[in-house]
Parts: sequence; structure tokens; C-alpha cells
Amino acid sequence: MGNPFDAMDNQPPALYSGARQHEKFNRMADFFACVPLNAASQPRPFPKGAAIELPETYIFDGAEKNLQTLLSETDTVALLVVQNDELRHEHYALSGGPDVRWISWSMAKSFISALVGIAVDEGAIGSIDDAISDYAPDLKGSAYEGVPIQHVLQMSSGARWHEDYSDPDSDVNQLGAVMAGQQTLDAFVANIPPDEPSGTHCRYNSADTQALGMLLRGATRGTLSDYMQEKLIEPLGFEDAGYWVSDHAGVEMVLGGLNLTARDYAKLGELYRHGGRVGDKQIVPADWVAASIRSSAPHLAAGQVTVGGHKFPFGYGYQWWIPGGDKGDFSAIGVYNQFTYVNPEARATIVKLSANPRYGLSELESDNREEENMAMLQAIAGYIG
Repeated sequence: MGNPFDAMDNQPPALYSGARQHEKFNRMADFFACVPLNAASQPRPFPKGAAIELPETYIFDGAEKNLQTLLSETDTVALLVVQNDELRHEHYALSGGPDVRWISWSMAKSFISALVGIAVDEGAIGSIDDAISDYAPDLKGSAYEGVPIQHVLQMSSGARWHEDYSDPDSDVNQLGAVMAGQQTLDAFVANIPPDEPSGTHCRYNSADTQALGMLLRGATRGTLSDYMQEKLIEPLGFEDAGYWVSDHAGVEMVLGGLNLTARDYAKLGELYRHGGRVGDKQIVPADWVAASIRSSAPHLAAGQVTVGGHKFPFGYGYQWWIPGGDKGDFSAIGVYNQFTYVNPEARATIVKLSANPRYGLSELESDNREEENMAMLQAIAGYIG
């Protein structure tokens, strides 16, 4: 039988269905409206370092696992290792490639966090203690009215939300109607009701990040794409053009619609590994980076974060995940096993882009394999470190 997801198939991805998606996640602009991002005027490619081999195995759940098997079973299209500021391992498979723009899903959230930090530093946002609705008036009357920006950054807004990818009626799956043009992203977020006091419970909520996008647009009085082009893409030296998936009104789906190459995703990880600096230039304030990659309250600690209907074993910062164990590592994570994993001790950033076909079929780790992927990435870091 031929591949049912060949280039002639122009139906949008049927998410969380068990269908293979590696011929779709590399061309989301074929299915949805998008806002383009240009490559930097002066790209900064990673210098090539001496090639390194990866470990053959890793330990997960008390058992030895084969690394290549995990990569294959999760339809990994890219695995890239930057260490000591050099590109030391780069492997592509299936529909991946060095110039392939792959959807980030929720790795996009960490880019938004960086932009909020820059806006605070520049004075466009007075303080993260301010109410998010002071900058985004459309949020007045919603769950976000009066909620401190910091609580939204920490997925602790108190908004009613259920992020269960396996439940077709969950809030996160209602975003499909937005992307089909039935509603705008702004209206969708503005209609979310409150559920509990903010700052008390970390409930993973993609709408919180979309609200941060509204904050940035209100604070900077411009488009998010223009702000990102100026504040991140240019100084980081992105090598390739990218794009944001958007709604029919042209508003970027900042909760997960960013599409970049693996090398350019790695640039954000390296920026944070260097405390917000590129060369001798501070791009994101160092104190913002430090605050972003730690769990600063008990409800943000590993094992206390609610995702869908279960507790997740990682902690949370400002739109960054923090694995348990207090090892100083941190990661941007997206559904279907997207990772930009940073390990300062190993002086490394590792990007894994994937299309795990079993993702979202249930809330079980055996389907989603996020904990196992993290164990594998940590094993790579330990091996090369």
C-alpha cells in the first residue's frame, strides 16, 4: 500500500487519531492561514564541531531501552545536539531535513515567555504583578480579568480548562473550531470563565499562552510576529524563514502554531543556556531567564502540575518545563514529542522533532511517552557531558 499521507493529501492533520503525521507537520501552511517570519538579515549558523555518537541505550522505568527504537517508534524526524556552542550531532529521517520547518506545538510557549521578558525589560509591561487585562482589554469580563501576569506565565490563571488530548470534548480540542474559521482566537480566550483563585494551582492551559499573546500585542501596540522578528529572530540570527499558524483574522496561534527548523529551535535553547545572552549582547534579561526555569512555589513543583486529568512529573516555570531531580535542566515541550531540551551541566541543547502516532490516544505514558523521551534526552546529555 502507498503512503496515505503523501504530498497529494491536502486534508488537515487528524490530531490524536493514531494517524501518522510526518507528512503533514512539515507543511502546516498548506492547511491553515499563516503569518510569515523572515530569516535574520545576518544569520548565525552554529559552527560544526567534532561529530559525537549517541548512547545506544538509556534507562527508563527501571529497564534498559534502545535509543534508536524510541526514535523510530515516535516518528522522529530530527535529532540535533549543540554542545559548547557547536553543532555536534544532526540526524534527519522521514520528512525531516535541515531546511524543513516543523510545527513546534507547545514549544512555542517558551518563545512567548522570552518575548514577555523582553517587553518587561523595555518598560512596555510595567510589572508581571500587573493585571493582564490592563494590557488586553478584551480579557475584561473573562477568567483573566484582574489576574496577575505572573500567574498566567505559570499556568496558574485559575481559568476553567481541561487539556486532555484524548477527550474530543475537552477545551483544548475546541480549538479546532477556531482554526476552521468559526471563531477568532481572541474571542475564544475572552469567553473562558474563571474556575478557582489564580496563583493556587498549576493547571496546564494552552489558553493562558494565547492570553499572553494578547498581552504582548496590547503592550507593544503591534503584531506579535513583528515583535518576534525584531527581538528574537534578528539578534539570534535565525537561518531560515518560518511562520505562525493563525486564525482567519490573522492573529497568531501563539499557544502552539510556530513553525521553524530544528537549528532555529536550538537557538532559543542556547540563548537560555547562556543566561539570555548572544555573544556579548543581552537579549533576554538574565534574571528573567533564571526565574523562567525554576519552580518558585509548591504548586509549581514536579508532580503538582495538572495536565488534563492527571498530575505530571515535571515542574513548571514561566512557560518552561523543569524535570524533577533538581539537576538544573529544563525544556520546552510540545505534543507529539517535540523537545528543546537544555542541560547546562553538559553545556548542551538537544532538539527532538517528532510525530509520535500514538500521542493523545489516551493520557497514558505508554502512548504519549513524554517521560521516556525526557529520560532519553537526559541520557544523551549525561553521555556527552
